[in-house]
Amino acid sequence: MADGADDPSVHWVEPRLRAILPLDGFHLSRSLRKVIVSDRFHVTTDTAFGDMMALCAEAAADRPTTWINPVIKASYERLFRLGHAHSVECWSNGALVGGLYGVTLGRAFFGESMVSRARDASKVALAHLVARLIAGGWRLLDCQFITPHLATLGAIEISQRDYLARLYSVLSEGAGGGVAFGAAGVVSGAGDVPSPPFVAGDWARSTPWARQRSAPTAGRARRPDMSSHSF
Repeated sequence: MADGADDPSVHWVEPRLRAILPLDGFHLSRSLRKVIVSDRFHVTTDTAFGDMMALCAEAAADRPTTWINPVIKASYERLFRLGHAHSVECWSNGALVGGLYGVTLGRAFFGESMVSRARDASKVALAHLVARLIAGGWRLLDCQFITPHLATLGAIEISQRDYLARLYSVLSEGAGGGVAFGAAGVVSGAGDVPSPPFVAGDWARSTPWARQRSAPTAGRARRPDMSSHSF
């Protein structure tokens, strides 16, 4: 993360409490289900990654600055070109009005940022993400920090120790060996820190919610009515 858009440096943060969203614990409310089936938003994936990052980085009324600086933007766009980053975009009347992006490692997806410029856009994007991850055999959705917004959708907080156990377990799948923790919470024994290659999730697996369709002409909503939410 960066302290601001103009900060030339990047800071590494490892929270003591980590937010994850169990894929079988996503809260799909009746109202959100209605929004999804109503096709209020045209949802695409990986069609406007750069625009999605830019939208997440835009200033909002309650968030005048951003932690997405040019170094982060360039790095994640390179990861996208290499196939290690993905975006989910929500469109309305040809304008990009919300969505999310994140990076992948094996069968773990690490959400980086999501944003709404129209009511429910980020929730719809997250629902599509969860459906795609389930269909593609993913095992972990990392949300980094808990927020009230994410909590209403099923996100929970776990300790750093438990998070690492889950992450290493996911990365070890199919590679043999397990993950063992010592009394001090330090990984020990066989499978201490999993090494690549990791069994990857299938991002391209289609689902009823996450249909890959042609993206409309890229654009921006002119009047944002919701601030962005960090994962």
